[in-house]
Formats: sequence, C-alpha cells, structure tokens
Amino acid sequence: MSLVVREMEVLPDGDAVARRGADVVVQAAREAIGVRGRFTFAVSGGRTPWAMFEILARSDVPWGSVEIWQVDERIAPDGDPDRNLTSLGPLAPRGAALHPMPVTDPDLDAAVERFATSLPGALDLVHLGMGDDGHTASLVPGDPVLDVRGRDVAVTSEYRGRRRMTLTYPALARARSVLWLIVGADKAGMLPRLLAGDRSIPAGRVEASRQLIVADDPAATAIASGASTGD
Repeated sequence: MSLVVREMEVLPDGDAVARRGADVVVQAAREAIGVRGRFTFAVSGGRTPWAMFEILARSDVPWGSVEIWQVDERIAPDGDPDRNLTSLGPLAPRGAALHPMPVTDPDLDAAVERFATSLPGALDLVHLGMGDDGHTASLVPGDPVLDVRGRDVAVTSEYRGRRRMTLTYPALARARSVLWLIVGADKAGMLPRLLAGDRSIPAGRVEASRQLIVADDPAATAIASGASTGD
C-alpha cells in the first residue's frame, strides 16, 4: 500500500467549496494536458459538484482535451431525477467528452465490463463526496462491493431504494489525485474519521496517494472543536 497523504482546507460555506473545487479541477486539467495531452476526470453526484460545474463551464480550459467519467450512478431510466446524469449532463463543459455509466443496459454485467474498458489506466483526478453514513461513490456500509479487488466497476446491492453502478476501490486507488468536496453539518461526525483514514467507514478506505479534502465550516465543526483524528 502506498503512502496516503490527506490534506484538508476548511472554507465558510458550500459556495466557497464549489469555487475551490473548480480551481483545483482547472489547475489539474492544465497540468495534465500540458504533460500528457489530455485530462481524465471522474465526478460523483450531488449538489456541490453541480455548482462546481457551473463555474467550470466559464473557465479557460481546452475542454476538447478533457474526458469526464461518472464515479457512480443509480440504476434508473434515462431522465429520472434520481440519476446523477440528469443534472450532470447539461452542466458538462461544451467540448468535453462525457462517459455516462450505462445503467440502462439490460445486461448489467456486460455494461460494467464495457465501462471499465473505457477507463484510463489511472484517472488524473477523481471527485468524491461523503454521505452521513461515511459512504463515498456508491461504496456503502456492508455492501459486498467493498471487498471487490479484481474489477474497476461493479453493481451494488440496493441502497436507499436503488441499486447502483460504481467505481471500486482499485480504480480509486490508482487515481493520481482525489478531490473530496464535503458540505453540511450532517457530515461533521464522519469528517474526522475520513481525515484519519478510518477504515471502518467506506470513505476512509480510499487509498489514492494524494487526497485533498475541501469542507465547509458546518462539516468541520467536530475538527474545529478538537475532536481527535488519529494518525
């Protein structure tokens, strides 16, 4: 296992977190395109990345050299409000190549394999969020997918009413960098555990070597009050 470095920045609110997230993405994109000629980026669902993408759409990036994959997606029909793609699709910067997870395929096993083959060997940047139960992507407490090691993409059991397709830990571990955007007081109990790499929660098991956590003040209250984060 490689050394994992987790850094954290705390900002006043969700808008500031979204702006900082956009700055990180723009910098990573410019660096990757300068070195490798393209930028490979995977994004999770949620409202914070929507705000980030609204900023990114106005940013000076050669979007024709950018590819975007979904980190996870609910298995639901096209256009369903439960689908991350329903909100993400219209916000993706014009010119970027978007790779949606094929969750409407009748053969999900084949769909998983097809999506996995579309992934680069190592994503340049993966955006992750965290739920109030410590889940990230669709790696949720108690799901057998937490133990998948030989595949980069898998389908979960039902969680909060939907099965999901998700990147697995091996795909996340190979990412050159991970950007966590964490907003809201409901995450306060889990944030110290993420920062400590607490493997009892799914988020704490992400092993990418470079991880930046950008949180708002409400999410960071436990840390601000001196809660222990361990080593």
